[in-house]
Amino acid sequence: MAKRTSPIRVRKLDKNIPKLANDICNQMLTDLENAKRPVIEAVKCSLDNSNYSPKVGYFTPGDKRVRSELNVSSVQKLARTVFMLNILLKNLKSGAVNTKRELYYISKGFMKSDAFYKPLDFEDQAESDGVVEFICDFMEVYREELNCFAGDRGGQTYSKNLIVTETLEDGTKAVVDLSTLGTTPFQPKNKPQSFQLKKKGKIDFCLVVESEGTANTLVANGITKRHKCIVMGAQGVPSNGVRGWCKTIQEQLKVPIYFYGDLDAYTMQNIFRTLKAGSAASLIRNSDFSAPDVKFLGVLPEDVKKYDLHCYSVGEKDASEARSLKKAKDVLANDPFFKDKKNKDLAAILKWLVKEKKRCEQQSVFSVDPKNPRILEEIIVDKIKKGSYV
Repeated sequence: MAKRTSPIRVRKLDKNIPKLANDICNQMLTDLENAKRPVIEAVKCSLDNSNYSPKVGYFTPGDKRVRSELNVSSVQKLARTVFMLNILLKNLKSGAVNTKRELYYISKGFMKSDAFYKPLDFEDQAESDGVVEFICDFMEVYREELNCFAGDRGGQTYSKNLIVTETLEDGTKAVVDLSTLGTTPFQPKNKPQSFQLKKKGKIDFCLVVESEGTANTLVANGITKRHKCIVMGAQGVPSNGVRGWCKTIQEQLKVPIYFYGDLDAYTMQNIFRTLKAGSAASLIRNSDFSAPDVKFLGVLPEDVKKYDLHCYSVGEKDASEARSLKKAKDVLANDPFFKDKKNKDLAAILKWLVKEKKRCEQQSVFSVDPKNPRILEEIIVDKIKKGSYV
């Protein structure tokens, strides 16, 4: 019987990724040659291993680890890991980049062209995605550091007062003055570390709008002309690009950031919390991909009463709404973010939603004065001035 060996672990601060990968593979090979079972340990990225401290402001990993030891049931997983790691290392060496979906088809190409790889074949993309995520977790590196990028969804940004300098891969710099883009938004990438921001005059606030369409409406109606601000469309659950971009704005510009979106359980627990504190699934990256200082501007429960906003009833007969309500109850009971005393006002909003079983969309404000195209802008600016946010 093969002997057990100590797990292969890596140091987070070691960013020499090729050397790190070679050391891991060489250790696995040495263990096999010595009749030992290679073991790889990774951070357990789940809620039960998530710590939240208001002083830090985002989810950090606990001490729990996921162990993958070579045995009959794990041999395919570890073999796939080495196979995908080899593809990623070749990309780093050549400078090539790929999305997760492209990596899936690259791997399928190897399976198709060489029968040697057939035992490693993926049934679907979810399996190859899982291997990429496992590699990131046990090496404790960002996917972007392995030249694997997600599509740049959301984050379209408008401002008359912001200049962005991006450091490109070859060391050259690209400078973008957002005031010169007209109606074309600036689209941030997934590497926030490549941006250097500069104020062009004063910037009073940054407004992150859940709906990209509503963000575009605000800009088209002139909010960035009348106010020294930044307006960004999040486009639903924030992508890495949106999260990293908000973090960069928070850190470099030191301006207040406000989130405006729907008043519903999904927005509170899936969209706003992810933007503010990150997620359990991305514990190793929350430090660079969360904006702890962002405030929830609305829609707030008091806005519903104050402006007589139209709401929808949330019924448990609808499967998706029932799941949302159930998750909200679970979140209030188990999520360290909503359980923290500093976030009691945010938890109170979630409790209100569970109790009242209502949902109010961000666009409902347009009903307050249908003859005024600037009504949303006026209400948002008034709420910021009066401190009507959480």
